[in-house]
Amino acid sequence: MAHLTAVLLAIGIDKLLGDPQWLPHPVRGMGWMISKLDRILNKGSQKVLKGTCTAFIVTLVPFMMAILLTHYSYQFHIVAGIIVEAFLIFTTIAQNSLAKAAMDVYLPLKDGEVETARKKLSWIVGRDTENLDEGEIVRGVVETVAENTSDGITAPIFYAVIGGAPLAIFYRSVNTLDSMLGYKNEKYLLFGRASAKWDDWMNLIPSRLTGLCMILGSLHVSALPIRKAFRVLFRDSRNHPSPNSGWGEAAMAALLGVQLGGMNTYIGLVSNRPKMGVSIRLLQQEHILTSISIMNRTVYLFLILSAIFGGVLYVLSITWGKSFIYF
Repeated sequence: MAHLTAVLLAIGIDKLLGDPQWLPHPVRGMGWMISKLDRILNKGSQKVLKGTCTAFIVTLVPFMMAILLTHYSYQFHIVAGIIVEAFLIFTTIAQNSLAKAAMDVYLPLKDGEVETARKKLSWIVGRDTENLDEGEIVRGVVETVAENTSDGITAPIFYAVIGGAPLAIFYRSVNTLDSMLGYKNEKYLLFGRASAKWDDWMNLIPSRLTGLCMILGSLHVSALPIRKAFRVLFRDSRNHPSPNSGWGEAAMAALLGVQLGGMNTYIGLVSNRPKMGVSIRLLQQEHILTSISIMNRTVYLFLILSAIFGGVLYVLSITWGKSFIYF
């Protein structure tokens, strides 16, 4: 129950503060460690082994530090424990930052400043943005919101409910490893293999739950009837190169009645992937605002279900504990 309280408090802190640059952030430390180990180990032979060692170090250090911080905080006082745990969980959540990043593209686009919108989009996506038209800019933002609803918000919440701040921090370190090393290019294909695989495994359940919550939480704004929306979700979630990211994007596409996916370019190289969704509407600026609203409703529904799940686990743990003592 303390975990649930800390999670709710963390969401509140994120709403209030977002991600201020002046605040110490574990992800910056993780990024520093990854960069250092990348320069030292990503050369020569045995790159898979070296990459696996890198992943172990980068996940183990923050995980153990989070365990020690939360343990001694709770030993001091339960209120201190909840506050410390809430702060640690807050550093793994990016709901405020994700909405702000989307709005940073939407506002100049709304004012007709396409060049500025392209530049702001390049800060949050890996694709080339220099020649994108308005529809493609909107697609980039909507896809980012859809994918990162799980990676940046619901997945950390999922692990925080199960294992508190330490497990949420562990997840964030795995996700950071994947974002920095999980590329299928010459430099990282072998060295980043463990990071990419760990991220795939850890997102297996949260991404699917997020896709389901996304549709269930926004049925009243869905462009498709519920049965068709779920059909699109289960059919098109497999069209993404990632085994997990397609769940959020397919759900978002079904709700908006648009098609996501298609052609992107990365450093001039064209990448084509199957499209997701049904093209009932063309992508418009307002879809950015709608995607943010869908993200928020998804998070709130996910929180409610997590609280119910956590409550059930709490009751079961008491029951099992009493049974163990009895026997």
